[in-house]
Amino acid sequence: MGRRRNRGRNISGVLLLDKPEGMTSNKALQEVKFLYKAAKAGHTGSLDPLATGLLPICFGEATKLSAFLLDADKHYRVRVRLGETRSTADAEGEVVEQADPSGVTEAMLKQTLGGFLGEQQQLPPMYSAIKHQGERLYKLARKGLEVEREPRTIHIHSLRLIDFSLPDFTMDVHCSKGTYVRTLAEDIGKQLGCGAYVSGLRRSGVGPYDDQSMVTLDQVREAFSEKQFKEMDDWLLPLESALAEWPQVALSADAAFYMKQGQPILVPNAPTSGLVRLYANETEFLGVGQILDDGRVAPKRLMQITN
Repeated sequence: MGRRRNRGRNISGVLLLDKPEGMTSNKALQEVKFLYKAAKAGHTGSLDPLATGLLPICFGEATKLSAFLLDADKHYRVRVRLGETRSTADAEGEVVEQADPSGVTEAMLKQTLGGFLGEQQQLPPMYSAIKHQGERLYKLARKGLEVEREPRTIHIHSLRLIDFSLPDFTMDVHCSKGTYVRTLAEDIGKQLGCGAYVSGLRRSGVGPYDDQSMVTLDQVREAFSEKQFKEMDDWLLPLESALAEWPQVALSADAAFYMKQGQPILVPNAPTSGLVRLYANETEFLGVGQILDDGRVAPKRLMQITN
């Protein structure tokens, strides 16, 4: 049999998609990939179908950087309804328990939110995409099964109360990777003694990206239907934008040559630890480097861009 041809355009870049409500992240990804006629694409962390907002779509070489965005902090605006506990911890679930939230005051809520700041252990919900013995937890949950889960270490950097009007409140959440906002809301409800669930969720930030440059799926559809392909490509952010918060290391032409051969390089004034952005002559983005214990810069994930 002959080798399978790689169909689609070899484009590279990052699209900041505003995922619509009611659509899975994978379905949004597949439609955008089709509309861009892209050979390769991936997203950087699922949003629940109920959730809207920032879903970075990585095309081509940018898929090599998606793991770093998965590890990045996230920002959410969350609407929470007090007085009910639901099976999925969001509006799509069935009501499990009800309690009167009328005794909850704004002062009580702010004090409770403060108790959730910092590093902590969080138990992932059954309605999640985590696998147990090869099967997604949410599939087991739909069968009425519950299995033991391992708590995960998360970090809540900030919780800011935006609006409070019983039985609802809205908060902004800045959290580490792996945080389940539905579980956070549910735990807040438990602490208040009245139960709670997420009634609305919008992601507003992923790593260096915020929601100011997002493009809606309808905009992409319209541009495609009107054959505005240049405008579509203009929406793509450069690869290095995914690492904008990282320190930069510029290599000389000779050093860049050896780096591309996979050889660690000693670079004057480079950071002493961690991951860095690599550039040749300060302008050509090469990819991700890692500082070794001996101070040399080693290639970790290099890009292969063909113009």
